[in-house]
Amino acid sequence: MRTGQLIEQTQQIPNADPFSFTVNGKQWVTHEWLSELFIYKLFSIGGFGLLIIVFSGIITASYSFAYLRCSAKSKPYIAGFVLLLGALSSAPIWGVRPQMLTLLFVSIFLFLLDRYRCNGNIKTLIPIPIILMVWVNLHAGYMVGIVIEAIYIIGYLLENLISKIRKKEKFHAGSQKTLWILFGVLITSILATLLNPTGFRIFTYPFQTLTDSAMQSLITEWFSPDFHQVIWQPFAVMLLALLCVGIIGNRPISITNILLTLVFGYGALRSMRNIPLFAIVVIPVLAERFSYLIKFRLNAHEYTRYFRFISAVVICALAVVMVMGFIQVTHNQQKSEAESFPKDAVDWIIKIKPRGNIFNSYNWGGYFIWRLYPEYRVFIDGRADLYGEEFVFNYTGIYFAKPGWEEKLDQEGIRIVFVESDSRLAGVLRNSSTWKKEYEDDSSVIFLKE
Repeated sequence: MRTGQLIEQTQQIPNADPFSFTVNGKQWVTHEWLSELFIYKLFSIGGFGLLIIVFSGIITASYSFAYLRCSAKSKPYIAGFVLLLGALSSAPIWGVRPQMLTLLFVSIFLFLLDRYRCNGNIKTLIPIPIILMVWVNLHAGYMVGIVIEAIYIIGYLLENLISKIRKKEKFHAGSQKTLWILFGVLITSILATLLNPTGFRIFTYPFQTLTDSAMQSLITEWFSPDFHQVIWQPFAVMLLALLCVGIIGNRPISITNILLTLVFGYGALRSMRNIPLFAIVVIPVLAERFSYLIKFRLNAHEYTRYFRFISAVVICALAVVMVMGFIQVTHNQQKSEAESFPKDAVDWIIKIKPRGNIFNSYNWGGYFIWRLYPEYRVFIDGRADLYGEEFVFNYTGIYFAKPGWEEKLDQEGIRIVFVESDSRLAGVLRNSSTWKKEYEDDSSVIFLKE
């Protein structure tokens, strides 16, 4: 939101870091600039409440497109159940964040490409390059869209090759035309992504993130899911369900769907942030496979007589629950902020205005930027790609009070340390003769250097 505010005020997209004192002025790939402006504009119009509504709608739309991709035989019950399982698997990652826009566009891409496979109408593919042109300015996840296009091309090619080998036929003109169309859309999509403020640099940025050892080893969201935690059990059920339908089922499955499942399954097992993408891919696959194994449909009379009434009651009940939930969330925003972030401690900083550079917790960097910039600049924040591997590891050396941490603080001119009250660094500073505790609450503590 702070970046969005800065873009609106300056009418420029920042290409150098303005928020930290440690790497201030360093080149910054602001790959989410349009998302940040979009989020800030929503906030300025309707506060956190409007942000919650809009992003809830974005997430709902993502799963709606996944449902539309489900086979007619599986609708509504089997597809609905699998959809719910996919939503439960993904829920821990949901939030007001640019990544949800990538979730929506992935779902739309899959929907459009599936439609083209069914109807062969080239008009179905026209929105794809246009979407990518917007997507590349919203989130670096745009690269997933290009990967999906490539998978559909490879899948279509393999399916036709296998079919022709079995039948000992040559590629007919229709298959070649489809391949050329898909390939042309891919090239057009790649060219469309060049319409961004950083040009070709945007192509290397996603790979820089994926190969950054500091981000992969220190940021929780990049970790593999821990199946000992309850929140990841629905994801485990999805994986086991895939295994079961693969063993029990005897119906063929398209190579394209196999490739999509393997690629996104690997991504989900490697990093929990990819689980929602995996769910979007797999929901139609699971629904179709289960529909072959489970026969569960109502006849037309029962459907007309009971289902419409039940649907109306459920929709009304959900509407009431949503309105009440929205009112409760917006009214409790201050309380929620205080529970999730060091609100009271930041209020103390704003009131007392201690002088000097702040060493802050990585998890609170973005919050500090929102509350304290420009009076204070941060030591580090969530833009780990900006700071680089060496700097991030240097930060962890200080945060965990490893040998040499005092010298590193002196090198950066740190006069204020603002970290979690139960952190290793806080424990060491409590016994230091050169640092004095000035503020502490249940979650945070502030030390000033004597």
